[in-house]
Amino acid sequence: MRKINRADINNLLSQRFKDDIHNCLKTIPQPEVFKDMQKATKRIAQAIKNNEKIAVIGDYDVDGIISSIIMSEFFDKINKNIIIKIPNRFCDGYGINENIVREIDASLIITVDNGITAFEAANLCEKLGKTLIITDHHEALEELPNAYAIINPKQKDCEFKKYVNCEICGAQVAWYLCVALKKELNLNIDMSEFLDILAIAIISDMMPLLDINRNLVKVGMNKINNLNRQAFKIIANHYKKQNFTYENISFMIAPLLNSSGRMDDASISFNFLKHKNYDDAYNEFLKIQQFNTERKEEEIRGFEQAKEFNTNDNFIVAYSNDWHKGVLGIIASRLAKEFNKPSFVFNIENNVAQGSARSVANIDLLEILNDAEYLFDNFGGHKGACGIKIKEENIKEFIKYLQKIDLNYDSFCNTNNVLGELELKEIDYELMNILNFYEPYGQANEKPEFILKNISIFDSMLINEKHLKCNINKNCEAIYFNHNNIYPNGSKINIRFTLGINNFYKIPKIQLNILDIF
Repeated sequence: MRKINRADINNLLSQRFKDDIHNCLKTIPQPEVFKDMQKATKRIAQAIKNNEKIAVIGDYDVDGIISSIIMSEFFDKINKNIIIKIPNRFCDGYGINENIVREIDASLIITVDNGITAFEAANLCEKLGKTLIITDHHEALEELPNAYAIINPKQKDCEFKKYVNCEICGAQVAWYLCVALKKELNLNIDMSEFLDILAIAIISDMMPLLDINRNLVKVGMNKINNLNRQAFKIIANHYKKQNFTYENISFMIAPLLNSSGRMDDASISFNFLKHKNYDDAYNEFLKIQQFNTERKEEEIRGFEQAKEFNTNDNFIVAYSNDWHKGVLGIIASRLAKEFNKPSFVFNIENNVAQGSARSVANIDLLEILNDAEYLFDNFGGHKGACGIKIKEENIKEFIKYLQKIDLNYDSFCNTNNVLGELELKEIDYELMNILNFYEPYGQANEKPEFILKNISIFDSMLINEKHLKCNINKNCEAIYFNHNNIYPNGSKINIRFTLGINNFYKIPKIQLNILDIF
């Protein structure tokens, strides 16, 4: 392991962004670079002028919920009432469909974070004389739905890809549509007001934190910490947070908001984020908390059972007939993380398996699934996360197909983020300033890990009888979650760790977050 210093770390991290084109919000592409954007905005402007009924169809995950809020709040600002429909995972299924088209009383329907494969729904819209505008960010097939306009950066003839070298989420596409509407209608609206929730969508949908995504998230985090939304005040009060960090979004806020759609109905999280009244928002928060507790219980049960399946192949496939459909994606994520392998998790009902898949490193799930499409009833998503529907009888054939794939697994799955070995003297606030400069950490900009060898630890103790806490020196402390060994003072250990700041003390301390002791 190479020994590195602060200058080395700065150089290594800067290389992650060498291909970034946009380094501030003023330079990000204009909405006109999206195919069909002007066509869509002119039709929406016409509908507003003619007082037509407009409906927005979202999705039940955080990205879809926030996409719907952005559209809803934008139309609130221009005093135009619209219908918001977030499909229920259990009653409606994913995205716009024929039943929803029949149900919605509107002449103009706009999808957000879904619709790119909604062929039947698009055909029905045309038959019923309803205008359909699709905004989405999921992979586009060669054939596209018969919609009036389609705004999706992954269309092969969309100019957006020429200007940005990273993926964007559905809420960003919806935000861009509103930016274009603002221009079309010549409105005086500050579109940066939406960046608080937009940052949450980018992080929760695991978009690469590069280029425009990185800039939007950095500005959005500042807005989140202004606590202008009642929802953020409630979460801050409940979890006793003075400031939210990027990791708080991934590990606290996103799972919380996702839980309502996973366990019941995503409209509850929609209302929670949108309510202007504290008490109204708090009532929704209490419901979400309960759903989150239920979600954790179902997740733990399913994960423990899923680990009993074969984990020796390059892929993990696990299935059951009593797993909660709302937690399949989380179980797949946990399997992928623990075993560093792409994972597929299915729940079987009436001989049909509904499943979620999660990838690791740069393995493209959609590419893998495309070559086996004859086995599936339906599938779609991103290269790193997919939804799949398959007949129970085809699961074993699918496993055989996966077993034949030669991934050159070692090179694909080298996700070790260790930058190098540090000496203890290198860990100081100058180093913390360097690390903070390259935030936010997450997808495509993983939090740096380091090695310390032969260090002495003191004052080791257990927190809640299961987490090791100890001191490295007077300025540094360390914590190792779910590690319940006590070490005598002066014990010499080697550790793999990340760095953070513990603000619990009057004078904040640098904290080593231990990932492994070896």
